[in-house]
Amino acid sequence: MFKHSTLEKNSIFLTIGIIIMISVGGLVEIIPLFDKETTIEKVEGVRPRTPLEQIGFNIYIREGCYGCHSQQVRVLRDEVERYGHYSLAAESMYDHPFQWGSKRTGPDLARVGGKYSDEWHRAHMINPRDLVPESIMPGYPFMADREIKVADIGDYLKASNMVGVPYSEAQIQNAAADAKTQAMPDSNDVEGFESRYKNMIVRDFDGNPEKVTELDALIAYLQTLGTMVDFSTYKEVE
Repeated sequence: MFKHSTLEKNSIFLTIGIIIMISVGGLVEIIPLFDKETTIEKVEGVRPRTPLEQIGFNIYIREGCYGCHSQQVRVLRDEVERYGHYSLAAESMYDHPFQWGSKRTGPDLARVGGKYSDEWHRAHMINPRDLVPESIMPGYPFMADREIKVADIGDYLKASNMVGVPYSEAQIQNAAADAKTQAMPDSNDVEGFESRYKNMIVRDFDGNPEKVTELDALIAYLQTLGTMVDFSTYKEVE
């Protein structure tokens, strides 16, 4: 019978044993995650982001917002009472990468959608201290002047589709136009956009009807957070 002391005295056997155990443990944890259907409960209302919201998501990551704001309400009484219903895995199933975590220099944003008006978000992004005097968040006034870049958003949606985000061919082909249409309610293609996406907002988010800016995109993204699931009708699977 193989004795444990043999492993302790022979570094080669010990190393091989460690590699085998880590490999088996890793495979047991990782392999099931490749089948999202068995690891994430389907929840009605959760949808892929529109091109404008996705651009806002990318800007959120670019500016490092995740470094101070988590998007994960944990199943703790104090967090649920402060932020709302605890986060569901399905709410982040189309995020690459997801924005979970517990680092909170600022408040958690998992339920910020609809909590404040677009005007509040505009003022807050330009100079946070106008609304929250004690805030240490930097301002982002340049976003109000910088137009969104749409040249590669179609490729981004196509790549997302390859990793499981269910964008249709029509959504991918019209991504660049749809990104601008969502922030321009007077656009001629609003009906086409609304036929490709359900349960989304079409409005001028940044208050500037002359162009679609990064501020439009970021606010459009923030206003979706926590709004896709109707928790008044949601029932947890037991």
